[in-house]
Amino acid sequence: MESSDTCVPERFEQLEVKMRNYQICNRCVMDTTDRAIVFDVKGVCDHCNTFEAKVKPNWHTDQRGERKLRQLVNTIKASGKGKDFDCIIGMSGGIDSSYLTYIATEFGLRPLVFHVDAGWNSQIAVNNIEKLIDNLGLDLFTEVIDWQEIRDLQLAYFKSGVPHIDTPQDHAFFATMYKFAEKHDIKYILTGANLSTECIRNPIEWMYYQSDSIQLRDIHSKFGTRPLVNYPVTSILRHKIWLPYVKGIKVVRPLNMVEYDKAAAVKLLTEKFGWQPYPQKHFESRFTRFYEGYWLPKKFGFDTRKVQYASLIVTGQMTREDALEKLKTPALDDRTVKQEFEYVANKLEISVAELEGYMDAPNKTYRDYKSQESIYTLGAKVMKALGLELGGKR
Repeated sequence: MESSDTCVPERFEQLEVKMRNYQICNRCVMDTTDRAIVFDVKGVCDHCNTFEAKVKPNWHTDQRGERKLRQLVNTIKASGKGKDFDCIIGMSGGIDSSYLTYIATEFGLRPLVFHVDAGWNSQIAVNNIEKLIDNLGLDLFTEVIDWQEIRDLQLAYFKSGVPHIDTPQDHAFFATMYKFAEKHDIKYILTGANLSTECIRNPIEWMYYQSDSIQLRDIHSKFGTRPLVNYPVTSILRHKIWLPYVKGIKVVRPLNMVEYDKAAAVKLLTEKFGWQPYPQKHFESRFTRFYEGYWLPKKFGFDTRKVQYASLIVTGQMTREDALEKLKTPALDDRTVKQEFEYVANKLEISVAELEGYMDAPNKTYRDYKSQESIYTLGAKVMKALGLELGGKR
């Protein structure tokens, strides 16, 4: 989920920890569980207002977007002449990366499908990847992350008390793909990150930047028990400056240049390839399912469905009424929670009691550990000033 790394809001300064009266946006479903949220006199949140004022006017999926995409495709094809592949697509088995893979082949690209196995793949994700690869005649490269090292790092994040315990998995995804592209001189990485389903961003308090290697190493140094020898580590400066401007490796988001309706994409992939949908975005990973479906809302009060539904609401793919109705029911029922809790504990080789102990321990934030937040803030301002980043607020 690297899209979370790309934007810092102008409004986001030091958050006040004092309590405030509960309020929910009159247009979407974002509310004061995002402690930095701001409402206008009509009760509409700044996430929605930012989308209308800054994202929507500059986001083109009509003929302008198609022309831009075709130009990009021609450039990618030219860069790949004489090579087995002209680009890399990181695939998780989720809807965004799956639909991107289909679109790429429709435009005549020759992608290498790149999958990172961090030990938490659901069987549905495995099946979805296989079905697309087989039907589209593509090659798949799978990088398996050292399990004992990522296990130790994930436990360190649990012990740290921060909300963003999915960082070890996401960080490994990005770092591994960038390393592969650099090693094999592949100039384009295609990502399923998009505005259609992700124009509203998770607040930074909910999900801190996954590529912050300073924080990752600080948390591991305090709570880890073994050195990170094989675990891949990247940094914001590496993938925002070194790779694109020195090595010429670019990360592009083709789904922002085409009409991308999530429901229509699910229908197409299901009918054409036998692809299976998930109950919720990001549930292709068993760990992310547990983390977003239970751990975040239970321990911190952060329900990522609000962000996901808000994106679909402002882009006209979901009604606010439907979103509110869905939010009345927890993402995971009690029986599933019990099963997943036991599964995660067993997978991490700890007792259920130990995992419950992490749940009950004091909550921390990213500010309790070393970070590169100032670099992200400065970088976002520069990218926005240069028109290189649309994205919603964080």
